[in-house]
Amino acid sequence: MATRRIPRPAAVAVALCAAALLAACAGASRAGCRKHVAKITEYGAVGDGKTLNTAAFAKAVADLSERARDGGAALVVPPGKWLTGPFNLTSHFTLYLDEGAEILASQDMKDWPLIAPLPSYGRGRDEPGPRYSNFIAGSNLTDVIITGKNGTINGQGQVWWDKYRAKELQFTRGYLLELLYSDSIIISNVTFVDSPSWNLHPTYCTNVTISGVTILAPVHSPNTDGIDPDSSSHVKIEDCYIVSGDDCIAVKSGWDEYGIKFNMPSQHIVIKRLTCISPTSAMIALGSEMSGGIRDVRAEDSVAINTESAVRVKSGVGRGGFVKDIFVRGLSLHTMKWVFWMTGNYGQHPDNSSDPNAMPQVTSINYRDVFAENVTMAGRMEGIPNDPYTGICISNVTAQLAPDAKKLQWNCTNVKGVTSDVTPKPCPELGAEGMPCAFPEEELIIGPHKLPKCTY
Repeated sequence: MATRRIPRPAAVAVALCAAALLAACAGASRAGCRKHVAKITEYGAVGDGKTLNTAAFAKAVADLSERARDGGAALVVPPGKWLTGPFNLTSHFTLYLDEGAEILASQDMKDWPLIAPLPSYGRGRDEPGPRYSNFIAGSNLTDVIITGKNGTINGQGQVWWDKYRAKELQFTRGYLLELLYSDSIIISNVTFVDSPSWNLHPTYCTNVTISGVTILAPVHSPNTDGIDPDSSSHVKIEDCYIVSGDDCIAVKSGWDEYGIKFNMPSQHIVIKRLTCISPTSAMIALGSEMSGGIRDVRAEDSVAINTESAVRVKSGVGRGGFVKDIFVRGLSLHTMKWVFWMTGNYGQHPDNSSDPNAMPQVTSINYRDVFAENVTMAGRMEGIPNDPYTGICISNVTAQLAPDAKKLQWNCTNVKGVTSDVTPKPCPELGAEGMPCAFPEEELIIGPHKLPKCTY
């Protein structure tokens, strides 16, 4: 049979196509697509919602960690309900939840071992001493991805909430996901439900991208913060939907003398296109554990619905540290107790060693381009006596009042700043006319330009 010749232009096209395909594959590999792939069922897991699969998850991660050194590894969780106790991740690794996959946290507290408190906290957040392990965890990792087709990680937190309210817990509840001392983290297209306490807690981490994540908890569940970057740098949170019993996002950096000593700020944090519902807490909180410092946080183009406050500063005597260079713009707020809220009276301390002379520095806080409706009170701005919050700037703000709005719309103590084009009229402490508030012109580049589009 005669060999068929490809015309030269077509041959060139084929060559170019092959080169493009190879480049695309190489790019996909660089973007996080993994060479080695296994399903959790290969390690004996059963997705019936009843069988405990802790050993299967541990075996899978241990096995894939060996292969991950050669091109990365992915653990695929197929449709089903996969009950397990806490488990750890590894480096160069993807946890991939397929459509209809749900990882269920064991409700038996015996499956949750105790671990050491964080050094920047000195104790558990709820109770002194150690704390229960986190459901999904890892330390000193590089290149970790948690993604999929919007599968679910379910903390089944009701048992923890009930015991916490009844004061029956001796130790601090675990978080749904906590990564420590890790770099190059991507969390995308996953739903987190009913965490025992905080949901996502990247701590002492760098280069973290959290994109397209849904976080759900009953609005009166205790301390179910959505995303808490803690002593972490270069964090991007975008296109997330959070319903929470506490702050939707809380930027933290350690607690009192332990955070001061650890001395690792949270900085260079971008928050975009967040949607938040939290009737008793903030859309974004800065603190209250901020003793290592918080700086360069940029929040924009976000929506809060039936939420207590928008971007709130939370600090107090003994905290030390700083909150500075905060830039907020483009908020759309619907049914709010307070549009602007700063609090300098957080008095909860880890122990009796907190230094009463450790005063926080709060300065250069910028809010602009904010529209709010059905508002009870425009601003409650409370600094600290002999340690005022300074450099506050508020511009281009309209707050439309609720039928039962307070007669006093601004209550300001120990704060100093400027405003322009703000309705209702601000308090005298913020009464000086200023220019439109600052927002950095140069984009802060964090994480990959595009998220990996890998399917398994």
